Amino acid sequence: MTPSSIRRRPRRAPTHISVRVAHTLLGGVIAVLWLVWPGLTASSSSDRPAALPSTAPTPGAAAQEEGEETSTADLVLPLVALGTAAVLAAYTHVRRTRRARTRTTPGGPASAPDPGSAHSLDRLDEQARALLVEADDCVRASGEELAAAGATSAPQKLEHFALAVREAQWELSAAFAIRQRYDDGVPAETSARRQALAGIVGRCTEAGRRLDAEAPAFDAVRGLDRDVGAALEAAETRFREVAARTSTAGATLAALGGRYAATACAPVVGHVEQAKDRLVFTTFHLNQARQAADLADPRRAAAHLRAAEAATDQSATFGAAVERLAGELSTAERLTGAALTGAEVEIAGARERVAKAAGGEALAGIPAGELTSRLMHADAVLAAVRETLTGGPYDPLDALRRVVRAVAPVSVERAGVLAVAGELVARSTTAGAADFVATHRGAVGAEARTRLATARRLLTEDPLAADALARTALHLAEQDVRVHGTPASGTSPHADGVGGALLGGVLLGGDPAPGPPAGFGGPGSRARRNFPLS
Repeated sequence: MTPSSIRRRPRRAPTHISVRVAHTLLGGVIAVLWLVWPGLTASSSSDRPAALPSTAPTPGAAAQEEGEETSTADLVLPLVALGTAAVLAAYTHVRRTRRARTRTTPGGPASAPDPGSAHSLDRLDEQARALLVEADDCVRASGEELAAAGATSAPQKLEHFALAVREAQWELSAAFAIRQRYDDGVPAETSARRQALAGIVGRCTEAGRRLDAEAPAFDAVRGLDRDVGAALEAAETRFREVAARTSTAGATLAALGGRYAATACAPVVGHVEQAKDRLVFTTFHLNQARQAADLADPRRAAAHLRAAEAATDQSATFGAAVERLAGELSTAERLTGAALTGAEVEIAGARERVAKAAGGEALAGIPAGELTSRLMHADAVLAAVRETLTGGPYDPLDALRRVVRAVAPVSVERAGVLAVAGELVARSTTAGAADFVATHRGAVGAEARTRLATARRLLTEDPLAADALARTALHLAEQDVRVHGTPASGTSPHADGVGGALLGGVLLGGDPAPGPPAGFGGPGSRARRNFPLS
């Protein structure tokens, strides 16, 4: 069933044409009657029989009566015509008003082409993908600058803007949900799929509009165009903290490499180097912001400051990912033994159910023979995991994933240690994919973002599905980055880190030079700090 948020009234062009033709004909009839009526009244007067002499009025009275009748007839037709025109105008106005009020696509009239228009479904699909990426970038950048503003502004002054970001996120989440269903082939009808794409366009447009509407007020509260002093000091303090944590993350990653298999550390390989690259970029722009502030150029200082804040955030994301993975691997390592035990209990219970089934009776809708095959597969997986644990360094998260997936087809319980293990694995995979998309969003497309959004939504409902979707999202995002390539640095004498900043969406793409820094706002306002940053 198509969601109500994306329904649209079908066009009724033939009805509109017939109504206009009827209006024209009616107007023509009225005009003809108006022209011929005086002749008809005059003719009817001349054809009257002569009155008897005994009852005839005087000549003066007859003339007066005839004049009054003619005057009345001449006044009736114009009044009828004016009344009819007024009724038709009111009717047309009401119809247009009702059509405008019954549009359900957010953000105004739907942007989707009509089925009979020259625009193809593929072009609308391309537009929906582009708007998803744009809206996602705007929501991310708005949330990041909102967090930066919290260092110098009272929380109550930012509550209104936090609400705007949440509302934009709600619209974006709805758009991603529609997109996931669309990619899954739902709905199947061409007209319904067109409406689904129109719904995505409308949702993304509304998310951007909500952020654009608050951008001027946000700038006024933050006040960077007046004085960047306090914000600059806060950014420099955060830079020093993140730089220290980046060094710690490097030591942590080295320790992980010596303790676990290479696959365990694969999600964060290169993170420390990328964190340092963003810090090099931050160093340059903090210096530029300080110089501009000293020269009493707060607007230019604000542009450099915003670039430095965004790069620092991404450097912190890289470092935090290493520390988070270290904690997840440690937890998984402690949980592996208990997960194997819980899996054995589930398998034993399934065997008992098969033994009690008479004549191959189906169990929970599963034929006994198929359940037996699943049990054999689960036994083989558990044996392989045990061998992995005794064979040297291993990947604890991957071991848990294998155990949980092997037992899920034969398990009737969705609680206990296996549920905990499945959620741990799903959260780790989803967080890793989210970090990659956030720090490479200058190249990541709509499909990877859609799978990531769906994985986040399913984390608590279906961890196994969330884990699979997050892995798919990461694969697609990495593929997008490989196709896109790393933007070339060296565009200016001080361009160190510019390539990574473009790849991460810290700077908006420009031609030929990098664009302005991304900040709070929608598509119409996020590039407002448009100053040369080279």
